[in-house]
Amino acid sequence: MSSFKNFLQSGHSPTLFAAFLYFSFSCCIWVLNGAMAPFIGETFNLSPAQKGLMLSVPIIAGALMRFPLGILSQYIGRKKATLVEMGLIAVAMLFGFFFVKSFNNLLAMGVLLGIAGASFGVALSLGSGWFPPQHKGLAMGLVGAGNVGTAVSVLVAPPLALWLGWQAVYGVAAVAILVPMVVMVVFAKEPPDVNAHSSFREHIACLFEKDGWVFSLIYGVTFGGFIGLTTFLPSYYYDQFGVSKVQAGQLTMLAAFMGAAVRIVGGWLSDRWGGVNTLTVVLLVVAVSLVLVGVSPGSLAVTTLVLIVCFAALGAGNGALFQLVPLRWPASTAVAGSMIGEIGALGGGLVPNAMGLSKQYLGSYLWGFVFFAMLSLAMLGVMRVMQIRWTRTWAEKGGRARVAPVHASPAVNNNSRKAARS
Repeated sequence: MSSFKNFLQSGHSPTLFAAFLYFSFSCCIWVLNGAMAPFIGETFNLSPAQKGLMLSVPIIAGALMRFPLGILSQYIGRKKATLVEMGLIAVAMLFGFFFVKSFNNLLAMGVLLGIAGASFGVALSLGSGWFPPQHKGLAMGLVGAGNVGTAVSVLVAPPLALWLGWQAVYGVAAVAILVPMVVMVVFAKEPPDVNAHSSFREHIACLFEKDGWVFSLIYGVTFGGFIGLTTFLPSYYYDQFGVSKVQAGQLTMLAAFMGAAVRIVGGWLSDRWGGVNTLTVVLLVVAVSLVLVGVSPGSLAVTTLVLIVCFAALGAGNGALFQLVPLRWPASTAVAGSMIGEIGALGGGLVPNAMGLSKQYLGSYLWGFVFFAMLSLAMLGVMRVMQIRWTRTWAEKGGRARVAPVHASPAVNNNSRKAARS
Protein backbone atom coordinates (compact mmCIF):
# COMPACT_ATOMS: atom_id res chain seq x y z
CA MET A 1 0.00 0.00 0.00
CA SER A 2 2.82 2.40 0.88
CA SER A 3 4.53 1.76 -2.46
CA PHE A 4 1.32 2.55 -4.32
CA LYS A 5 0.93 5.71 -2.25
CA ASN A 6 4.47 6.69 -3.20
CA PHE A 7 3.60 6.02 -6.82
CA LEU A 8 0.58 8.35 -6.66
CA GLN A 9 2.61 11.06 -4.93
CA SER A 10 5.30 10.88 -7.61
CA GLY A 11 2.93 12.26 -10.25
CA HIS A 12 -0.41 14.03 -10.67
CA SER A 13 -3.08 11.50 -9.69
CA PRO A 14 -6.09 13.69 -10.73
CA THR A 15 -4.75 13.73 -14.30
CA LEU A 16 -4.21 9.96 -14.13
CA PHE A 17 -7.84 9.48 -13.07
CA ALA A 18 -9.13 11.87 -15.73
CA ALA A 19 -7.19 9.98 -18.43
CA PHE A 20 -8.51 6.64 -17.16
CA LEU A 21 -12.12 7.91 -17.17
CA TYR A 22 -11.71 9.42 -20.65
CA PHE A 23 -10.28 6.16 -22.02
CA SER A 24 -12.98 4.09 -20.30
CA PHE A 25 -15.83 6.13 -21.79
CA SER A 26 -14.13 6.09 -25.19
CA CYS A 27 -13.80 2.29 -25.16
CA CYS A 28 -17.42 2.01 -24.04
CA ILE A 29 -18.65 4.03 -27.01
CA TRP A 30 -16.20 2.45 -29.47
CA VAL A 31 -17.87 -0.99 -29.18
CA LEU A 32 -21.44 0.32 -28.95
CA ASN A 33 -22.56 -1.23 -32.27
CA GLY A 34 -21.18 -4.59 -31.15
CA ALA A 35 -23.03 -4.37 -27.85
CA MET A 36 -26.29 -3.65 -29.70
CA ALA A 37 -25.64 -5.92 -32.69
CA PRO A 38 -28.52 -8.36 -31.93
CA PHE A 39 -30.95 -5.42 -31.95
CA ILE A 40 -29.43 -3.80 -35.03
CA GLY A 41 -29.27 -7.11 -36.92
CA GLU A 42 -32.98 -7.68 -36.39
CA THR A 43 -33.91 -4.15 -37.46
CA PHE A 44 -32.05 -4.32 -40.77
CA ASN A 45 -32.25 -8.12 -41.26
CA LEU A 46 -28.47 -8.36 -41.68
CA SER A 47 -26.70 -11.43 -43.04
CA PRO A 48 -23.72 -12.80 -41.06
CA ALA A 49 -21.30 -11.18 -43.54
CA GLN A 50 -23.07 -7.81 -43.29
CA LYS A 51 -23.01 -8.03 -39.52
CA GLY A 52 -19.29 -8.81 -39.60
CA LEU A 53 -18.65 -5.78 -41.81
CA MET A 54 -20.73 -3.55 -39.54
CA LEU A 55 -18.75 -4.68 -36.50
CA SER A 56 -15.33 -4.30 -38.13
CA VAL A 57 -15.77 -0.72 -39.41
CA PRO A 58 -15.52 1.04 -35.99
CA ILE A 59 -12.42 -0.99 -35.09
CA ILE A 60 -10.59 -0.18 -38.32
CA ALA A 61 -11.69 3.48 -38.28
CA GLY A 62 -10.54 3.84 -34.67
CA ALA A 63 -7.12 2.43 -35.46
CA LEU A 64 -6.65 4.75 -38.44
CA MET A 65 -7.73 7.83 -36.46
CA ARG A 66 -5.15 7.32 -33.70
CA PHE A 67 -2.37 8.90 -35.71
CA PRO A 68 -4.22 12.16 -36.59
CA LEU A 69 -5.30 12.59 -32.97
CA GLY A 70 -1.72 12.04 -31.82
CA ILE A 71 -0.47 14.70 -34.23
CA LEU A 72 -3.20 17.10 -33.06
CA SER A 73 -2.17 16.56 -29.43
CA GLN A 74 1.40 17.58 -30.26
CA TYR A 75 0.24 20.97 -31.51
CA ILE A 76 -2.59 21.89 -29.12
CA GLY A 77 -1.68 19.75 -26.09
CA ARG A 78 -2.97 16.41 -24.92
CA LYS A 79 -5.66 17.78 -22.62
CA LYS A 80 -7.14 19.99 -25.33
CA ALA A 81 -6.96 17.12 -27.84
CA THR A 82 -9.05 14.91 -25.55
CA LEU A 83 -11.67 17.66 -25.25
CA VAL A 84 -11.82 18.10 -29.03
CA GLU A 85 -12.21 14.35 -29.46
CA MET A 86 -14.95 14.05 -26.87
CA GLY A 87 -16.81 16.95 -28.46
CA LEU A 88 -16.67 15.12 -31.80
CA ILE A 89 -17.88 11.94 -30.10
CA ALA A 90 -20.94 13.80 -28.80
CA VAL A 91 -21.72 15.06 -32.33
CA ALA A 92 -21.25 11.52 -33.70
CA MET A 93 -23.69 10.14 -31.15
CA LEU A 94 -26.29 12.72 -32.19
CA PHE A 95 -25.86 11.59 -35.81
CA GLY A 96 -26.62 8.04 -34.69
CA PHE A 97 -29.66 9.15 -32.74
CA PHE A 98 -31.22 11.18 -35.57
CA PHE A 99 -29.96 9.83 -38.89
CA VAL A 100 -29.23 6.06 -38.87
CA LYS A 101 -32.05 4.72 -41.05
CA SER A 102 -30.31 2.21 -43.36
CA PHE A 103 -27.39 -0.19 -43.56
CA ASN A 104 -25.28 2.45 -45.32
CA ASN A 105 -26.07 4.92 -42.52
CA LEU A 106 -24.99 2.21 -40.10
CA LEU A 107 -21.61 1.88 -41.81
CA ALA A 108 -21.19 5.66 -41.67
CA MET A 109 -22.03 5.50 -37.98
CA GLY A 110 -19.31 2.87 -37.59
CA VAL A 111 -16.75 5.31 -39.00
CA LEU A 112 -17.92 7.95 -36.50
CA LEU A 113 -17.65 5.45 -33.63
CA GLY A 114 -14.02 5.12 -34.66
CA ILE A 115 -13.44 8.62 -33.26
CA ALA A 116 -13.79 7.11 -29.79
CA GLY A 117 -11.33 4.35 -30.66
CA ALA A 118 -8.62 6.91 -31.43
CA SER A 119 -8.14 7.74 -27.75
CA PHE A 120 -5.50 5.13 -26.83
CA GLY A 121 -2.21 6.95 -27.44
CA VAL A 122 -3.30 10.33 -26.12
CA ALA A 123 -4.90 8.82 -23.00
CA LEU A 124 -1.77 6.86 -22.07
CA SER A 125 0.54 9.78 -22.79
CA LEU A 126 -1.60 12.21 -20.79
CA GLY A 127 -2.00 9.88 -17.81
CA SER A 128 1.66 8.88 -17.57
CA GLY A 129 3.15 12.26 -18.50
CA TRP A 130 3.39 13.51 -14.92
CA PHE A 131 5.14 10.38 -13.61
CA PRO A 132 8.91 9.71 -13.52
CA PRO A 133 10.38 6.99 -15.76
CA GLN A 134 10.41 4.34 -13.03
CA HIS A 135 6.62 4.70 -12.62
CA LYS A 136 5.47 5.31 -16.19
CA GLY A 137 4.82 1.62 -16.80
CA LEU A 138 2.36 1.36 -13.93
CA ALA A 139 0.72 4.66 -14.91
CA MET A 140 0.24 3.44 -18.48
CA GLY A 141 -1.10 0.14 -17.18
CA LEU A 142 -3.68 1.87 -14.99
CA VAL A 143 -4.88 4.10 -17.84
CA GLY A 144 -4.86 1.11 -20.20
CA ALA A 145 -7.18 -0.68 -17.79
CA GLY A 146 -9.78 1.72 -19.17
CA ASN A 147 -10.40 -1.15 -21.60
CA VAL A 148 -12.94 -2.13 -18.94
CA GLY A 149 -15.20 0.35 -20.72
CA THR A 150 -15.85 -2.36 -23.30
CA ALA A 151 -17.28 -4.57 -20.54
CA VAL A 152 -19.47 -1.71 -19.31
CA SER A 153 -20.78 -1.18 -22.84
CA VAL A 154 -21.89 -4.78 -23.42
CA LEU A 155 -23.44 -4.83 -19.94
CA VAL A 156 -25.33 -1.52 -20.03
CA ALA A 157 -26.21 -0.94 -23.70
CA PRO A 158 -28.51 -3.99 -24.25
CA PRO A 159 -30.87 -3.20 -21.31
CA LEU A 160 -31.02 0.43 -22.43
CA ALA A 161 -31.75 -0.67 -26.00
CA LEU A 162 -34.51 -2.96 -24.73
CA TRP A 163 -36.01 -0.16 -22.67
CA LEU A 164 -35.57 2.89 -24.92
CA GLY A 165 -34.82 1.45 -28.37
CA TRP A 166 -31.31 0.93 -29.70
CA GLN A 167 -31.02 4.31 -31.45
CA ALA A 168 -31.85 6.09 -28.20
CA VAL A 169 -28.67 4.58 -26.70
CA TYR A 170 -26.66 6.87 -28.98
CA GLY A 171 -28.50 9.81 -27.44
CA VAL A 172 -27.70 8.57 -23.93
CA ALA A 173 -24.04 8.26 -24.92
CA ALA A 174 -24.04 11.84 -26.24
CA VAL A 175 -25.07 13.04 -22.77
CA ALA A 176 -22.83 10.58 -20.88
CA ILE A 177 -19.66 11.79 -22.61
CA LEU A 178 -20.13 15.10 -20.78
CA VAL A 179 -19.01 13.38 -17.56
CA PRO A 180 -15.39 12.70 -18.60
CA MET A 181 -15.31 16.09 -20.34
CA VAL A 182 -16.14 17.90 -17.10
CA VAL A 183 -13.65 15.78 -15.14
CA MET A 184 -10.96 16.51 -17.74
CA VAL A 185 -11.59 20.27 -17.61
CA VAL A 186 -11.66 20.46 -13.81
CA PHE A 187 -9.01 17.99 -12.70
CA ALA A 188 -6.51 17.30 -15.50
CA LYS A 189 -3.36 19.31 -16.12
CA GLU A 190 -1.18 19.22 -19.20
CA PRO A 191 1.95 17.16 -18.34
CA PRO A 192 5.31 18.91 -18.27
CA ASP A 193 7.10 16.26 -20.39
CA VAL A 194 6.72 18.29 -23.58
CA ASN A 195 9.22 17.41 -26.27
CA ALA A 196 9.75 18.78 -29.75
CA HIS A 197 7.10 17.76 -32.23
CA SER A 198 7.84 14.36 -33.74
CA SER A 199 7.97 14.32 -37.52
CA PHE A 200 5.92 11.84 -39.54
CA ARG A 201 9.06 9.78 -40.19
CA GLU A 202 9.95 9.77 -36.49
CA HIS A 203 6.43 8.63 -35.66
CA ILE A 204 6.59 5.64 -37.99
CA ALA A 205 10.32 4.95 -37.48
CA CYS A 206 9.71 1.67 -35.64
CA LEU A 207 7.94 0.32 -38.74
CA PHE A 208 11.17 0.60 -40.71
CA GLU A 209 12.55 -2.09 -38.40
CA LYS A 210 11.66 -5.78 -38.19
CA ASP A 211 11.00 -5.49 -34.47
CA GLY A 212 8.37 -2.81 -35.04
CA TRP A 213 6.39 -5.05 -37.36
CA VAL A 214 6.74 -8.06 -35.07
CA PHE A 215 5.45 -6.06 -32.11
CA SER A 216 2.59 -4.64 -34.18
CA LEU A 217 1.51 -8.06 -35.45
CA ILE A 218 1.63 -9.59 -31.97
CA TYR A 219 -0.46 -6.67 -30.70
CA GLY A 220 -2.82 -7.35 -33.58
CA VAL A 221 -3.46 -10.75 -31.99
CA THR A 222 -3.61 -9.65 -28.33
CA PHE A 223 -5.39 -6.29 -28.45
CA GLY A 224 -6.98 -6.95 -31.85
CA GLY A 225 -8.34 -10.21 -30.49
CA PHE A 226 -9.60 -8.48 -27.35
CA ILE A 227 -11.49 -5.68 -29.10
CA GLY A 228 -12.62 -7.84 -32.04
CA LEU A 229 -14.02 -10.62 -29.87
CA THR A 230 -15.66 -8.15 -27.47
CA THR A 231 -17.46 -6.62 -30.45
CA PHE A 232 -18.42 -10.00 -31.92
CA LEU A 233 -19.47 -12.03 -28.86
CA PRO A 234 -22.92 -10.48 -28.22
CA SER A 235 -23.94 -11.62 -31.72
CA TYR A 236 -22.28 -15.00 -31.22
CA TYR A 237 -24.07 -15.73 -27.95
CA TYR A 238 -27.40 -14.56 -29.35
CA ASP A 239 -27.14 -16.54 -32.61
CA GLN A 240 -25.38 -19.65 -31.34
CA PHE A 241 -27.08 -20.26 -27.99
CA GLY A 242 -30.40 -18.46 -28.35
CA VAL A 243 -29.94 -16.41 -25.16
CA SER A 244 -31.71 -13.08 -24.83
CA LYS A 245 -30.05 -9.92 -26.13
CA VAL A 246 -29.46 -8.71 -22.59
CA GLN A 247 -28.00 -12.05 -21.49
CA ALA A 248 -25.67 -12.01 -24.50
CA GLY A 249 -24.26 -8.71 -23.27
CA GLN A 250 -23.90 -9.99 -19.70
CA LEU A 251 -21.99 -13.08 -20.82
CA THR A 252 -19.70 -10.97 -23.00
CA MET A 253 -19.08 -8.65 -20.04
CA LEU A 254 -17.63 -11.51 -17.99
CA ALA A 255 -14.93 -12.14 -20.57
CA ALA A 256 -14.28 -8.49 -21.45
CA PHE A 257 -13.91 -7.47 -17.81
CA MET A 258 -11.39 -10.25 -17.26
CA GLY A 259 -9.33 -9.13 -20.26
CA ALA A 260 -9.24 -5.51 -19.09
CA ALA A 261 -8.40 -6.35 -15.47
CA VAL A 262 -5.59 -8.80 -16.25
CA ARG A 263 -3.75 -6.29 -18.46
CA ILE A 264 -2.09 -4.78 -15.38
CA VAL A 265 -1.17 -8.27 -14.10
CA GLY A 266 0.43 -9.06 -17.46
CA GLY A 267 2.74 -6.07 -17.18
CA TRP A 268 3.61 -6.90 -13.57
CA LEU A 269 4.28 -10.55 -14.40
CA SER A 270 6.43 -9.60 -17.39
CA ASP A 271 8.63 -7.36 -15.23
CA ARG A 272 9.47 -10.41 -13.13
CA TRP A 273 9.26 -13.33 -15.57
CA GLY A 274 10.02 -11.59 -18.86
CA GLY A 275 7.77 -10.29 -21.64
CA VAL A 276 8.83 -12.99 -24.11
CA ASN A 277 8.12 -15.78 -21.63
CA THR A 278 4.75 -14.27 -20.77
CA LEU A 279 3.77 -13.80 -24.42
CA THR A 280 4.77 -17.40 -25.18
CA VAL A 281 2.23 -18.69 -22.68
CA VAL A 282 -0.33 -16.08 -23.77
CA LEU A 283 -0.23 -16.99 -27.46
CA LEU A 284 -0.43 -20.72 -26.73
CA VAL A 285 -3.41 -20.26 -24.40
CA VAL A 286 -5.19 -18.02 -26.93
CA ALA A 287 -4.73 -20.55 -29.75
CA VAL A 288 -5.89 -23.54 -27.70
CA SER A 289 -8.86 -21.75 -26.14
CA LEU A 290 -10.13 -20.41 -29.47
CA VAL A 291 -10.07 -23.89 -31.00
CA LEU A 292 -11.87 -25.26 -27.94
CA VAL A 293 -14.59 -22.62 -28.32
CA GLY A 294 -14.99 -23.51 -31.98
CA VAL A 295 -15.39 -27.24 -31.32
CA SER A 296 -17.24 -27.02 -27.98
CA PRO A 297 -20.34 -29.26 -27.96
CA GLY A 298 -22.91 -26.48 -27.67
CA SER A 299 -22.36 -25.96 -23.94
CA LEU A 300 -22.97 -22.37 -22.89
CA ALA A 301 -21.15 -22.83 -19.56
CA VAL A 302 -18.07 -24.45 -21.11
CA THR A 303 -17.89 -21.84 -23.88
CA THR A 304 -18.11 -18.98 -21.39
CA LEU A 305 -15.42 -20.42 -19.11
CA VAL A 306 -13.05 -21.03 -22.02
CA LEU A 307 -13.65 -17.50 -23.34
CA ILE A 308 -12.88 -16.04 -19.91
CA VAL A 309 -9.55 -17.91 -19.98
CA CYS A 310 -8.92 -16.67 -23.52
CA PHE A 311 -9.63 -13.04 -22.57
CA ALA A 312 -7.42 -13.31 -19.49
CA ALA A 313 -4.58 -14.39 -21.79
CA LEU A 314 -5.29 -11.60 -24.26
CA GLY A 315 -5.29 -9.01 -21.47
CA ALA A 316 -2.03 -10.34 -20.04
CA GLY A 317 -0.56 -10.27 -23.54
CA ASN A 318 -1.40 -6.59 -23.96
CA GLY A 319 0.42 -5.79 -20.72
CA ALA A 320 3.38 -8.03 -21.62
CA LEU A 321 3.91 -6.47 -25.02
CA PHE A 322 4.01 -2.96 -23.60
CA GLN A 323 6.55 -4.14 -21.02
CA LEU A 324 8.86 -4.88 -23.96
CA VAL A 325 8.27 -1.64 -25.91
CA PRO A 326 10.25 0.68 -23.58
CA LEU A 327 13.09 -1.86 -23.46
CA ARG A 328 13.36 -1.89 -27.25
CA TRP A 329 12.76 1.85 -27.81
CA PRO A 330 13.87 3.53 -24.56
CA ALA A 331 14.28 6.97 -26.14
CA SER A 332 11.03 6.96 -28.13
CA THR A 333 8.68 4.76 -26.14
CA ALA A 334 5.59 6.96 -26.57
CA VAL A 335 6.02 7.35 -30.33
CA ALA A 336 6.77 3.65 -30.93
CA GLY A 337 3.94 2.57 -28.63
CA SER A 338 1.48 4.82 -30.41
CA MET A 339 2.29 3.40 -33.84
CA ILE A 340 2.32 -0.20 -32.59
CA GLY A 341 -1.05 0.43 -30.96
CA GLU A 342 -2.42 1.85 -34.20
CA ILE A 343 -1.23 -0.97 -36.48
CA GLY A 344 -2.07 -3.64 -33.92
CA ALA A 345 -5.62 -2.40 -33.43
CA LEU A 346 -6.29 -3.01 -37.12
CA GLY A 347 -6.11 -6.73 -36.32
CA GLY A 348 -9.37 -6.38 -34.43
CA GLY A 349 -11.18 -5.70 -37.70
CA LEU A 350 -10.28 -9.19 -38.92
CA VAL A 351 -12.19 -10.97 -36.17
CA PRO A 352 -15.84 -10.05 -36.87
CA ASN A 353 -15.25 -10.22 -40.63
CA ALA A 354 -13.71 -13.69 -40.40
CA MET A 355 -16.52 -14.90 -38.16
CA GLY A 356 -19.25 -13.50 -40.41
CA LEU A 357 -17.75 -14.95 -43.58
CA SER A 358 -17.17 -18.33 -41.89
CA LYS A 359 -20.78 -18.51 -40.76
CA GLN A 360 -22.28 -17.37 -44.07
CA TYR A 361 -20.18 -19.41 -46.48
CA LEU A 362 -19.02 -22.41 -44.42
CA GLY A 363 -22.08 -22.77 -42.21
CA SER A 364 -20.26 -22.49 -38.88
CA TYR A 365 -18.23 -20.05 -36.79
CA LEU A 366 -15.62 -22.79 -36.27
CA TRP A 367 -13.32 -21.73 -39.08
CA GLY A 368 -13.29 -18.13 -37.90
CA PHE A 369 -12.00 -19.30 -34.53
CA VAL A 370 -9.48 -21.62 -36.18
CA PHE A 371 -8.23 -18.81 -38.44
CA PHE A 372 -7.48 -16.55 -35.47
CA ALA A 373 -5.92 -19.44 -33.51
CA MET A 374 -3.54 -20.06 -36.43
CA LEU A 375 -2.59 -16.36 -36.45
CA SER A 376 -1.73 -16.65 -32.77
CA LEU A 377 0.51 -19.66 -33.39
CA ALA A 378 2.15 -17.93 -36.35
CA MET A 379 3.00 -14.92 -34.17
CA LEU A 380 4.37 -17.25 -31.51
CA GLY A 381 6.71 -18.83 -34.06
CA VAL A 382 7.90 -15.45 -35.34
CA MET A 383 8.50 -14.15 -31.82
CA ARG A 384 10.49 -17.21 -30.74
CA VAL A 385 12.77 -16.80 -33.76
CA MET A 386 13.21 -13.05 -33.20
CA GLN A 387 13.83 -13.32 -29.46
CA ILE A 388 17.16 -15.04 -30.13
CA ARG A 389 18.51 -11.70 -31.35
CA TRP A 390 16.54 -9.68 -28.79
CA THR A 391 18.25 -11.45 -25.90
CA ARG A 392 21.65 -10.76 -27.45
CA THR A 393 21.07 -7.03 -27.85
CA TRP A 394 18.44 -5.21 -25.77
CA ALA A 395 16.82 -7.73 -23.38
CA GLU A 396 17.82 -10.39 -20.91
CA LYS A 397 16.78 -14.02 -21.35
CA GLY A 398 13.01 -14.35 -21.44
CA GLY A 399 12.47 -10.66 -22.19
CA ARG A 400 13.43 -9.16 -18.84
CA ALA A 401 14.91 -5.69 -18.58
CA ARG A 402 18.63 -5.70 -19.27
CA VAL A 403 20.93 -4.35 -16.57
CA ALA A 404 23.68 -2.48 -18.41
CA PRO A 405 27.24 -3.05 -17.19
CA VAL A 406 28.56 -0.06 -15.30
CA HIS A 407 31.75 0.17 -17.38
CA ALA A 408 30.46 -1.03 -20.75
CA SER A 409 32.84 0.10 -23.47
CA PRO A 410 31.64 2.39 -26.30
CA ALA A 411 32.44 -0.34 -28.81
CA VAL A 412 30.16 -2.80 -27.02
CA ASN A 413 27.35 -0.25 -26.84
CA ASN A 414 27.75 0.61 -30.52
CA ASN A 415 27.63 -3.05 -31.50
CA SER A 416 24.47 -3.55 -29.46
CA ARG A 417 22.81 -0.62 -31.15
CA LYS A 418 23.77 -1.88 -34.59
CA ALA A 419 22.40 -5.33 -33.78
CA ALA A 420 19.14 -3.86 -32.54
CA ARG A 421 18.70 -1.95 -35.79
CA SER A 422 19.32 -4.97 -38.02
